[in-house]
Amino acid sequence: MSAPGAFLRIAGRQKLVGGFASKCRAANLRQARVSVPFATRRWGSTESDKTKSSSETESTTPQPPKKIQLTSEKYPEVKRDSRYAELTADDVQYFRSVLGSENAVMDGLSKDIEDDLEPFNVDWMRKYKGQSRLVLKPKSAEEVSKILKYCNDKKLAVVPQGGNTGLVGGGVPVFDEIVLSLNAMNKIRSFDPTSGILVADAGVILETADQYLAKQGYIFPLDLGAKGTCHIGGNVACNAGGLRLLRYGSLHGTVLGIEAVLPDGTIFNDLSKLRKNNTGFDLKQLFIGSEGTIGVITAISIVCPKRSNAVNVAYFGLPSYDHVLKAFVKAKSELGEILSAFEMMDGKAQNLVAETTGKKRPLEDEHPFYVLIETSGSNKEHDDAKLEAFLEGMMEEEICSDGTLAMDETQLQNLWSWREGIPEATKHFGGVYRYDVSIPLPQLYDLVLETRKRLEADGLTGKPDSPVVETVGFGHMGDGNLHLNVATRGYYKEVEKSLEPFVYEWISKVNGSISAEHGLGFAKKEFIGYSRDETSQNMMKDIKKLYDPNMILNPYKYI
Repeated sequence: MSAPGAFLRIAGRQKLVGGFASKCRAANLRQARVSVPFATRRWGSTESDKTKSSSETESTTPQPPKKIQLTSEKYPEVKRDSRYAELTADDVQYFRSVLGSENAVMDGLSKDIEDDLEPFNVDWMRKYKGQSRLVLKPKSAEEVSKILKYCNDKKLAVVPQGGNTGLVGGGVPVFDEIVLSLNAMNKIRSFDPTSGILVADAGVILETADQYLAKQGYIFPLDLGAKGTCHIGGNVACNAGGLRLLRYGSLHGTVLGIEAVLPDGTIFNDLSKLRKNNTGFDLKQLFIGSEGTIGVITAISIVCPKRSNAVNVAYFGLPSYDHVLKAFVKAKSELGEILSAFEMMDGKAQNLVAETTGKKRPLEDEHPFYVLIETSGSNKEHDDAKLEAFLEGMMEEEICSDGTLAMDETQLQNLWSWREGIPEATKHFGGVYRYDVSIPLPQLYDLVLETRKRLEADGLTGKPDSPVVETVGFGHMGDGNLHLNVATRGYYKEVEKSLEPFVYEWISKVNGSISAEHGLGFAKKEFIGYSRDETSQNMMKDIKKLYDPNMILNPYKYI
């Protein structure tokens, strides 16, 4: 149970400030809360975090990074396609003439710059490693056009890359493909404060866009734990979902227009600023979620909502997944239009965050499940009244065992860090197998339980030196998106064989999707059939062949 709260007089009444009382006996005492301006969510720490003992510090020291095996060596069945030409000095010279600046061309062909190229060759999870010897950094769609036209004519394979925060190996080379980095395309082109429509280069960092909008009183309709690194163009290319989808919907709805360069160098300019444009095919939708396989997104226009001036975050401990479902139904019913996030985390996921960061837990006791709820609205008194009634009901109906509410900006950030810190915690031990899936809510957590049983039966977990450290589940309840993470001490063929195709077969049986928001990339290329029938796959292949007949864009991936 959380520490008893102090009493504070608000609006002429006494309200309880602090943690909820487990199975609250004092139904007449109401939990107070302070609405704070929306804070940029960061990994936070409190003063108590800084007082860790030396033993705690030692136990949370990250494992030294292991040498990353080349993707081509790890998966020898994948062969380099002989249709692609090999890079020459003449090619590099042409790209220099197009880009001009020496910094825009990272040339590993004429000199040894392997260490400089590694961040572009290795994915964020350190699972995949390509062998590119050339990174190009164009500053405009016109430069991208010249690069792609040349590569298409010469049959040089290209991998478009944003912030390289992908989780399925979709943004890094498999062999020696040229990396086309969008890092230098980072300008905000325009913003209309009346309509809330933003037009920006694809290489703008998500957090930068959100901070820019905050000054205008608006918010970017997408939020991710990787917002400080990922690019908005990459987000659109992968159709990222994130933490705000429950409130603002998917990018298929918020993106109004796209500028993209096709493989032959043609610039597709559809940067519409219109909410309605019913003139034939909505072609921009082809690029949203295409993972850079039919064109390189160079700019987007997107409608952004007003930033809420009353934001609350509550964090609960619950005794079972059934109680999580009850809490979700209650939140949708009673919080309605102000509910902006409903995140589920199992106890093992929160244990990993505690172990790897040494942070003080928000709740005193440990619980099998946790839920983080965020509300955001424009009327503080209205929101407070709705949240107050909801919290009372959660306690009186014994849906939650314990809980706490952010009372200021620091606490709000800290509570969010317990959700956003899970991905980093799971890769702390040397490796992690991540599965981003959509499953009907009643069966959503069953996959975690079945995966644990599978790994135990295969003898891969349960011992101090077992490959598998922990299997955890967390995700976005609002859209049925589970993140199944298997934390390991490295990457092992026996673990991969135990998990795949088992996970995908299980998902297929409950009519789920093997990718909810991370895409398919290299990791799931062999398993698309578990979610898409043959007709759908053939249609995607036909579209790929139509726009990229030489197959130069992002080869060896899902299509």
